[in-house]
Amino acid sequence: MTPAGSLLTARQLRKAYGPTTALDGAEFSIHPGEVVAVMGPSGSGKSTLLHCLAGIVRPDEGSITYDGRELTGMPDSALSALRRSEFGFVFQFGQLVPELTCVENVALPLRLNGAKRKDAEATARTWMERLEVDDVAAKRPGEVSGGQGQRVAVARALATSPRVVFADEPTGALDSLNGERVMELLTDAARSTNAAVVLVTHETRVAAYSDREIVVRDGRSRDMERIV
Repeated sequence: MTPAGSLLTARQLRKAYGPTTALDGAEFSIHPGEVVAVMGPSGSGKSTLLHCLAGIVRPDEGSITYDGRELTGMPDSALSALRRSEFGFVFQFGQLVPELTCVENVALPLRLNGAKRKDAEATARTWMERLEVDDVAAKRPGEVSGGQGQRVAVARALATSPRVVFADEPTGALDSLNGERVMELLTDAARSTNAAVVLVTHETRVAAYSDREIVVRDGRSRDMERIV
């Protein structure tokens, strides 16, 4: 049964890579404006769960429902469009395009969705100011600090006004001070737009910014507030 008001729900997900089982009946749900931390040791299946929820990887079994739509049966083109328009992504190492300036990086998803350059960069600058990195707009990723680069990545993830932000170890490459600032800015900005945040982490200090925690072990999930 899907939790009332849930934006994204997964049921009985199973995924194997050859003889290795990554997910073994994992379940998940998140509401608009909620931050849910997915925790677990390395190799537990937490990143595979995120990739399935985001439509990057197809599960072998199970269902994923987003806003009333079943994702597992969607064609790749529809999933790709969904990731461009309604999902945002923050990865451990930012994955910014090194040849582009920071403002061009933030504007990139808007440009891919058809926005004019002037409009896209205006929106990008608004988000960069909010994430406290407007001063590096003209610099390239290799010219900024790790903390600044990750905040640029967060601005890029939020620029399209996504309904769900997927953050995979977003502070894993940062020191504790920069990591905490990134988490403060990410969660505050997401909550202000009522975006849901799926936060994969193995760090309890990062998970502390969430509303709820789900622990994944051996491909199975356990909600710390309720068994899902």
